Amino acid sequence: MSAPTVYDVAERSGVSIATVSRVYRNPDSVRAQTRERVLEAARELGYVPSGNARGLASRTTGVLGLCFPDYADPDAEADAENDSGADDAAMLYSDQIIRGMERAARRHGYALLIAASLQGGPESLVAKVAGRVDGFAVLAQTVPTEDLEVISRRLPVVMLAGPREIDHLDHLVVANAAGERELTRHLIEDHGLRRLAFVGGDPDSPDAEARFRGFREACGDAGLPVPEAPDLRTGMMTRAEGARAAETLLDRGGERPDAMVFANDQMAVGALRALERREVRVPEDMAVTGFDGIPLSRIVRPSLTTVRQPIRQLGEQAVELLVQRLADPSREPMSLELPVSLARRASCGCG
Repeated sequence: MSAPTVYDVAERSGVSIATVSRVYRNPDSVRAQTRERVLEAARELGYVPSGNARGLASRTTGVLGLCFPDYADPDAEADAENDSGADDAAMLYSDQIIRGMERAARRHGYALLIAASLQGGPESLVAKVAGRVDGFAVLAQTVPTEDLEVISRRLPVVMLAGPREIDHLDHLVVANAAGERELTRHLIEDHGLRRLAFVGGDPDSPDAEARFRGFREACGDAGLPVPEAPDLRTGMMTRAEGARAAETLLDRGGERPDAMVFANDQMAVGALRALERREVRVPEDMAVTGFDGIPLSRIVRPSLTTVRQPIRQLGEQAVELLVQRLADPSREPMSLELPVSLARRASCGCG
């Protein structure tokens, strides 16, 4: 059976070929109702937009792709702009994945194409990557499941983080729940802290939710109250959001928490600055912890207690799985969980 073409999509959706092209190249130029009709027709047909049909069919582009949402942290960008030596410290989660993928792709003779813009929505990300690569990795919650189903009929796809939504795709995740459980247990058992406040992210963030699950499990194991929801949730999980969360927790009244447990390092770093402004000593008055192990966590003062996840290895392993799939399309799909480690530092009273 031949692959569906742009002509088939145009005929199915009742629009011109030019309109189909605009939907993928410049989605904002097409009315929403028409755009949705075209995308629905493409999904039904299993159409994948391609800038090079011959390359797509023969898997000879020599390029691997990465899709992730561009959740920039303005504070990190400002640090990098103001200090030419701060580039490594300003590297965030997605930057580390890119480095890992680039290194492994280069080792296997591939280039890396990155789609990291939310402009135009997930369909725009798919259009930028799917037709120009031999296979790609996609961060959880970046591309709708139904679109991944369509693309995976033509290209190898590796899912990074989050639950395994599509059984026939390779899947990589880190031990989020286990790592947060160990960190929380350390605060309770080794430091005797009892009033812990967890600051999470959007409920749709699978990593943040898994970390909260680990936090709850540790509280339950220690006989502490098990919260139904985080004490606070933030949208973007940036430094600014972490600072605001710390201010909010301080201003709530009643007994202050013994520790603020953040779902990622960026928020925790923002909280450290906010607490310093409020003259709350860390860790003497309050402990602060993060998760991820980004470079900045080592050099802030006090240095941040966190859970180190192998972020670059996540990117490297994604490439290995893609290369294996390209060499053997019929092999069984794999789901791998990479281990994490606890970094005990000054912000909890260690180090």
